[in-house]
Amino acid sequence: MKSGTIMRHTLTHLFIIALGVLMIYPVVWMVVSSFKPNTMIFSDPGLIPKAVTFENYITGWKGYAGTTFGRFFINSLFMCLVSITGNLISCTMAAYAFARLKFAGKSFWFAVMMITLMLPGHVTLVPRYILFNSFEWVGTYLPILVPKFLATDAFFVFLLVQFIRSLPKELDEAAIIDGCGKWGVFWRIIVPLASPALVTTALFTFLWTWDDFFNHLLYLTKPETFSVSRALRTFVGDAGAVSNWGGAMAMATLSMIPTFILFFALQQYFVEGISTTGIKG
Repeated sequence: MKSGTIMRHTLTHLFIIALGVLMIYPVVWMVVSSFKPNTMIFSDPGLIPKAVTFENYITGWKGYAGTTFGRFFINSLFMCLVSITGNLISCTMAAYAFARLKFAGKSFWFAVMMITLMLPGHVTLVPRYILFNSFEWVGTYLPILVPKFLATDAFFVFLLVQFIRSLPKELDEAAIIDGCGKWGVFWRIIVPLASPALVTTALFTFLWTWDDFFNHLLYLTKPETFSVSRALRTFVGDAGAVSNWGGAMAMATLSMIPTFILFFALQQYFVEGISTTGIKG
């Protein structure tokens, strides 16, 4: 029995390791390819480059249409920071209302919010584009940033509702006895105690905004407004056009750095926020 258990655990670990190597291989290949000459990226698919060059980083950083990649990084960071601010404010307030306050139609509107989680984003794509185009927002950051201040990300509202519901209501009652109103309870009690869930919301918002490509491709039409993900598309030409794959690999490698730093810096809070909201794997 003991040898059988050891064998089973060994096979399980070998399978997990093999799966991990399979998943990380494309990332490692991309990083290695960023140091290869453009002509050797596909002709030499191995992980040990026959020639090493930093030219891809130099040419890639020059950007597109006179706009450097530094500007694209600044644009992405700006959108991420504004999106995080919008989601933290709007989603936390909406979650507090659903979790603690009593108002007409509360169950109905919560059900409507949950239904929106089941809708693919492409279902509302055309109506949203028509609406934003009628506002003359296409070509600006407004179609991406304004919805963040309207609690449109139902996943974060649900996550925060689950966390707030786990907090004892006796804390609210004690605060009310001490003279706090609804706003005082929210600001002095709920927000400080919900910090793990707020960090999780901020981290997810950063990752989803930074990695978003489709919305940025749809709404950002001017090179000076491009995000990193949108700018990476400029390295790949259409059919018959020359593609700068080396520059694309180099800038894609740099684009991973902020997400890695943020995730590992906030990993402890991220795990705590997920484990205490009822959303467990």
